Amino acid sequence: MSTILDTIVANKRKEIEKLKPLSSVERFEQKGFFWNFTTRSLKQRLLTEGSTGIIAEFKRKSPSKGWFKTTDLEVEPVVVAYNHLGAAGISVLTDTVFFGGDLDDLIQTKIITEVPVLRKDFMVDPWQIAEAKAFGADVILLIAACLSPAEVKSMAAYAKSIGLEVLLEIHNEEELEHICDEVDMVGVNNRDLKTFTVSIDRSLELISKIPADKPAVAESGISNAGTIVTLRQAGFKGFLIGETFMKEPDPAIAFASFVHQLKSEST
Repeated sequence: MSTILDTIVANKRKEIEKLKPLSSVERFEQKGFFWNFTTRSLKQRLLTEGSTGIIAEFKRKSPSKGWFKTTDLEVEPVVVAYNHLGAAGISVLTDTVFFGGDLDDLIQTKIITEVPVLRKDFMVDPWQIAEAKAFGADVILLIAACLSPAEVKSMAAYAKSIGLEVLLEIHNEEELEHICDEVDMVGVNNRDLKTFTVSIDRSLELISKIPADKPAVAESGISNAGTIVTLRQAGFKGFLIGETFMKEPDPAIAFASFVHQLKSEST
């Protein structure tokens, strides 16, 4: 039976086949503007004393919840607030069909912020990694559910070779075998990518099995500061949060309020 993830990945592969003839990996690898930047290290930011650990996400819609914001929403006011108010990193959804994203959102975020920028998309081809670098990403996401362990290792190695960090996303115990030396951080998605049900128990069950040298990032289902306190006590260093902010009338205000609440509960 086909799942939402299967549909997204199949569409992504079709997209890439259409785009590849328009711009080669070699063209992306030519030393352009963003190749002059030193990679902003998300791993380092997550391990820095006093970091909120929050990877604040910009996304306009999701397959399960529909539109949070229309395409009229400009990326600038949201990500600038994330940057100034304490985000450890910023995640930008670049998939258009299912998440309403755009590579322009990625490139703008890199230019106007100072924190590491994660390109969040469904990466199934090294071509996308070169594209991510060319459009300003510091970090890429590899999703274990979309790739074999060998593909993760190969794609992560390529990402490292062009100066990108790698966040590997898993969501069950079987996917632990995808973790390899080339991966910098390991995320646990509390949302089942096949059913879209959410439970932070997924993170709490897997944290002890993630290598200590790879900062663990909890993803999805984090709607209050108390959850971060619980996850941090369990050993998580990063917390990827998007819907909690983006569904509110003003994501910037929602983020500011969340960070204030987190500081209050952490003292």
